[in-house]
This record gives sequence, C-alpha cells and structure tokens, in this order.
Amino acid sequence: MGAARRARGPIGWRHAVGATPPERVVSRARETEREAIMKKPRTALRSHHRKQASHQEGKKKCVLSSSRVKPSTPNDLARRQEEVVLQAFSPYHLFRDTAEVTVFREKLLSWYDREKRDLPWRRRAEGEVDLDRRAYAVWVSEVMLQQTQVATVIDYYTRWMQKWPTLQDLASASLEEVNQLWAGLGYYSRARRLQEGARKVVEELGGHVPRTAETLQQLLPGVGRYTAGAIASIAFGQAAGVVDGNIVRVLCRVRAIGADPSSTLFSQHLWSLAQQLVDPARPGDSNQAAMELGATVCTPQHPRCSQCPVQSLCRAHWRVEREQRLALQNLPGSPDVEECAPSTGQCQLCAPPTEPWDQTLGVTNFPRKASRRPPREECSAVCVLEQPRARGGPRILLVQRPSSGLLAGLWEFPCVTAEPSGPCEREALLGELQRWAGPLPATHLRHVGQVVHTFSHIKLTYQVYSLALDGQTPVTVTPPGARWLTREEFHTAAVSTAMKKVFRVYEGQQPGTRKGSKRSPVSTPSSRKRPGPGQQVLDNFFRPHLPTDAPHLNSTAQ
Repeated sequence: MGAARRARGPIGWRHAVGATPPERVVSRARETEREAIMKKPRTALRSHHRKQASHQEGKKKCVLSSSRVKPSTPNDLARRQEEVVLQAFSPYHLFRDTAEVTVFREKLLSWYDREKRDLPWRRRAEGEVDLDRRAYAVWVSEVMLQQTQVATVIDYYTRWMQKWPTLQDLASASLEEVNQLWAGLGYYSRARRLQEGARKVVEELGGHVPRTAETLQQLLPGVGRYTAGAIASIAFGQAAGVVDGNIVRVLCRVRAIGADPSSTLFSQHLWSLAQQLVDPARPGDSNQAAMELGATVCTPQHPRCSQCPVQSLCRAHWRVEREQRLALQNLPGSPDVEECAPSTGQCQLCAPPTEPWDQTLGVTNFPRKASRRPPREECSAVCVLEQPRARGGPRILLVQRPSSGLLAGLWEFPCVTAEPSGPCEREALLGELQRWAGPLPATHLRHVGQVVHTFSHIKLTYQVYSLALDGQTPVTVTPPGARWLTREEFHTAAVSTAMKKVFRVYEGQQPGTRKGSKRSPVSTPSSRKRPGPGQQVLDNFFRPHLPTDAPHLNSTAQ
C-alpha cells in the first residue's frame, strides 16, 4: 500500500514518514526570505512591504469574494447565525434546551385543548377533508383577521363563505361584489388581493393551493410570511412558525425581550423563537394556541397572568416577582446573575438604559412600545347630492374611486381635496358635482357638518355639504363611474366607513330626522374616538407580519 501515512497535520496536509514536515519547509522559506530582504536597500525594502501589503489585501478580498460566491451548507449558516446571536445578546433571551421547549409546547397545547374558542373558521378547517377547500377556508379567515378583531370578523366570514364557499366561486365573482361584501371591514386591498389569489390558483395552478409556506408566499399575491405560515401549518400540517401581534406579545414576555420592535434583530429573533416552538406533530394547533394565548390571556393592557399556562416559564413574570420581593425588603432593584448578562456591551434585545423598568406596569413592560409616526392630516370637501323627486323615490349620487390607491374601486359621494378653510373649497366642489350631474344651482350648496376619519396613515377631515335638486328635471343619464342610488341601496353598496359617517351627518340635518338615534356617534372634532384596535397596523412591532403581512405590514386603509 506504499509508505505509511501520518494523520492530517495542523495545516491539513498528508506526508510520508521521514519527509520534512511542511510547516518546517514554510518556516525555512520565511527565514530565507527575511535574510534576502535584510540585504536589500531601503527603497527595495519599502517596495517589498508595499507589495506584501497589497498581496495580503488581495488575499483578504479573495477570501471575502469566495465566501460570497460559494454556497454555504446549512451547518455553516447555522454556525454563523449562532455566532452573530451570541455577539448580539445573551442566552437569557433563548430557551435553555429542548426540554424547556417541550414543556412549553405541552403546557400551551393542553391549555388550548381546554380553552380554545369555538370559531367558524376553525370548525370549517377541522371538518374539511379536501385540502384545497381547507386551505381556502383558512386563507379567507387569516386575511380578514389582519388588523381586525375576531368579534368583527365572525359575521363577515360567515357571509363570505356562504356566498363563495370555494376558490372557484370567488374567482368568478366581480370585484364590485367582493367590495360590497367587504364594505365596513376596512383595508380593502385585502379583498382585492384575495380574489386575485383565488383567480391565480384557478387559472394558473390547476385549482390547487400551493402546499408549503415558501411556495404560498412566492406564488400568491397578498400572501406574506405570516399568512403563508398560517395556511401551511393549519391546512397542510407543515411545521412553519408564524408571528403576529399576539405572538409578539407572548414571546417578548416569555423571554423578556425589550428591544426596539422596528429593529431587524428583533424581528429575526422572534421568527426564530416561533419556529422553535412549533410542535411538529401539531403545527397548526401550536400556532393557533400561541395566538389564542395572546388574544385572551396575555393581553396588551390587562394580562391574566394567574390563568397563563406558561407562567412558570415566563421571564417577565419572574422579573415582577423579584421586583416585588426587593420592594418588600426595601432594596434597590437591579439585575441579578440570572438576568441578561451579555459578555460585552449592551444586550441588543434588552430595553435600553433610557427606558428603565416601570414597576407599575408589571409584565406589560414587554414588549417595548414602538415609536409610531403620527398620520398625516388631510382635508376634503364632500357633497351628498340628492334628487328628492326622482322616479321611484329619492336618490343620491355616488361615484367610483380609481382602481388603485386608497379605497380603490369603492363608491363615494363626490369630493375634492381641499385646504383647511380654503376660500375655493365650495367652487372646487361645485365643479366636481357638475362634472357628474351637469349644471347645478350654486346657491343651494349648503355646509352641514364635519367628519374626521382616521385611516392607517391618514387623518382625513371631511367638510360635509348637501345639495338637493328640488324643482329641477330629474337627472336620468349619468357618465360611466357614477350611479344614482336609493338610501336602501346605499346601505348595501360598496362604500367605506367614512362615507357612512358622512351620510349620517347628512341625515341628521334633514327635516324629520330623529337626532336621538342609538347609532354609533359620528366622528367629529368634539366627539371622535381614537381608532380601535381593528384599525391600527400590526407594524406596532415590525417593519413586516406580524403578519403578517402581516403580516409585517400594508399602506391600505379602512
């Protein structure tokens, strides 16, 4: 078999017994090189150093370049990610071992099996044998639940699935029908993209929904990382983690994460934890259990910690108990050895020193509140134009918005952008009305009130006007994009919540209208409320998801 071989040496070469070890050869060569250099004149020596430095820099660039080009193995990637993680924060924000992860899963799923809410999309998904229909049922629910409360979604979901029980039914519907059913749910681009996705599945994918989170996100419009993971885990049993606002809250408290929610490290770490906690045997239930915990127990303002199934694993709860003990002993609160202690510098997953622990908040110190840019303020003038004596009863004019942008494709009263208290507001609005309905009496245009409506990124103030075509020949011909509707038709049309508020102001100014109505109050400068949770973006925490999409996520609005 030839000469005996020695084991791999320090520099990775094999060589025969008795041969000069390569490290010695290198050493002698370096000595010879140094001797030759010492004999050179200074100018040559400086030139040599420049060449050597250039050579070393070239080697570095070559190494960097090759590291970019060569594909890394999963083990290499995992090792590098681990090194980055250990440099950024301490293991305090991780689960200690697989045993702790297993305990978390078992406690959470056991609680979920006992306490989960009976929701229509859960019943439909659990009872559906056909995978594509099951995926469609989950898909619709997840899209509706983005930025919207469960109580609001239930009725919309039930009516949607009754009208379009399959992907094929939705694909064949008109956008007008879709917007009409969605009206009032907000974030209308969700409905449009949902139908676009259904049409793609039917027309391009043979009627079959993609089976993995990766292909769902890649192939379907409007499906982001959160929605893809939810569909893949609940409908197809893929062990894909998800992160929405509820899960963000749970994970931040369980692992005491107080970092800036807009940071990349924050997002990456939460997705990593979510993936780690998914039970491969019950991935859909794992994700739904974590969301259920955040929605019903680990709530934003008033968490019910005594009912939490994972309280014993919650670092935020540990911190509360420790601070209470210190307070009883009149000792100053300070981190102990069990708390986060990174090897160097400030841990990037802890709250910064500028935001110390607030004992009055308890576990709601986590997650840290995201800095939110206030919505920009805009003004519009809008007019309810009515024909009181139209054939078949009084009718009001609606016009359709453009097919893209805010409230795309919805119907609204004619309106124009205006400056606050602008002098040309009435003239501009009258010109817009005449564009749709022909010559109109300017003297009849009457200001009746104001509506303030907050979208996800815009605070829009509507100056509401009315104009009644009394004693005029009824308008029977309208240009494309305009409709004359009865009041009953208006209430079932695809109009936004803002336009319904405008119409309530108009109705309140009409003779014989009762002002003591039990309807919800109109949002005016004196009575408007802050936007509810259903109107606020999931980007309290991400910038994209949670989900989410949300998803991490959308510039569209209600």
